[in-house]
Amino acid sequence: MIMSLLEWLGNFGYFGIALGLMIEVIPSEIVLAYGGFLIGLEKVTFVGAVIAGTVGGVLAQIFLYWAGYYGGRPLIERYGKYVLIKKSHLDLSTKWFERYGAGVIFGARFIPVVRHAISIPAGISRMSFWRFTILTTLAVIPWTIFFLFLGLQLGKNFDQIKEYSAPYVTPVGIIAGCLLALYLFFNWYRRRRDSADQSA
Repeated sequence: MIMSLLEWLGNFGYFGIALGLMIEVIPSEIVLAYGGFLIGLEKVTFVGAVIAGTVGGVLAQIFLYWAGYYGGRPLIERYGKYVLIKKSHLDLSTKWFERYGAGVIFGARFIPVVRHAISIPAGISRMSFWRFTILTTLAVIPWTIFFLFLGLQLGKNFDQIKEYSAPYVTPVGIIAGCLLALYLFFNWYRRRRDSADQSA
């Protein structure tokens, strides 16, 4: 079924890549890897696929942001299963967002479980839409390039992307965690400095 859907999306070229990421029925890693396979077949270009993947990936997260903004948690708990988001994903992403703030929108994109659901608490908390979009885009671009490249290397074996990418995803997650730690440190330092200035 997944292969049939991918082949159908592939008929639409760049729009198919974007649409596959927007509807979130198939994991983004597989859609992007298939996009890399299409690059190898010269049906799309690498640059065009990166643009399509970025647009689709960002729009998918904007939909979740709006769902959180206008529908709140009850809407997600009722319909989240249709976009592969479980209650446990929502619980964890909400906990992360409340603990780490807006900066987690970037770092969490590279970490399993929370990366798809983190947009929802951002919407629920009324985070600035433009700040959310910028941070999401900055994270989606390298994610898109990475899996398109791996899909291009795997060729017709793109469906093995999860096994092939596993050794690379962990280091990326560690780097994202370090960046998040730096963000938290600078936030803490800035608050402490502002507090000291007010005391003075």
